Amino acid sequence: MKIAIVSEEKGLDARMDSRFGRCAYFAIYDGESNTTEFFPNPAKDSPEGAGPEAVKFIASKGVKRVVAPEFGRKAEAMLNKLQIEMVHDKDKTISEIIKELE
Repeated sequence: MKIAIVSEEKGLDARMDSRFGRCAYFAIYDGESNTTEFFPNPAKDSPEGAGPEAVKFIASKGVKRVVAPEFGRKAEAMLNKLQIEMVHDKDKTISEIIKELE
């Protein structure tokens, strides 16, 4: 299963970003291959609708679960519609989240 985690920077020691739609990066962990790739969030600087745009991006990467401190209403509705599971977590590094998910 692919899992997206909001990240402030590229790297496993990076901290989780406090935002979903405007996070700096998405760390996408692939549970099958045990690999993590970092992607800049293309919706980060959107004038509006960053949450739904971010959802479209992670969905295009095959993500089935996303970890963030909070989700906006529009992003949450879209994640539910696409059957992408939301996990609320905060104040951890990307590697700490991955260890918990394994």
